[in-house]
Amino acid sequence: MEEVLYTKDLKERHSKEIFQKAGAYCWETPNELFEELNKEFNFTLDVCADENNHKLDIYFSEKEDGLKQDWGKNICWMNPPYGRTISKWIKKAYQESLKEAVVVCLIPSRTETNWWWDYCLKGEIRFIRGRVNFKGRNTKGELVNYPATFGNAIVIFRKQKQEVRNSSQA
Repeated sequence: MEEVLYTKDLKERHSKEIFQKAGAYCWETPNELFEELNKEFNFTLDVCADENNHKLDIYFSEKEDGLKQDWGKNICWMNPPYGRTISKWIKKAYQESLKEAVVVCLIPSRTETNWWWDYCLKGEIRFIRGRVNFKGRNTKGELVNYPATFGNAIVIFRKQKQEVRNSSQA
């Protein structure tokens, strides 16, 4: 029996097929998940959203480009695009937390990536049991729900937690 390796090419084609079902790399956060976290954090800014999927009245759309904005001292909700730019979003979330923003991120739990090791481990990590069902539009424009093909986690960046962790390592 011939062994089939999971090559980078196969991985990219699989990822493309999955994302093409919804027609985009942007998925709407399930309301139940968001509401549960919003009760705990009282979010003030949705840093990557659009007119169809924003969870808060104040949000950065693709046009405003949250990567170029100052997130201030907001309590931020972040469900970033899960494509190639996710590492930029994670880095930005971490950097903004150093300037006093609190950033709560819904992200794939990709523990094999550099961005996970370089940034996520500096925050509080809460793994999500099971698969998250995301809403999105397929290539026909129909609203659909798709379970993620991967595990997810909530990563929370806040300055106070990082200072405590850094001082305990000294």
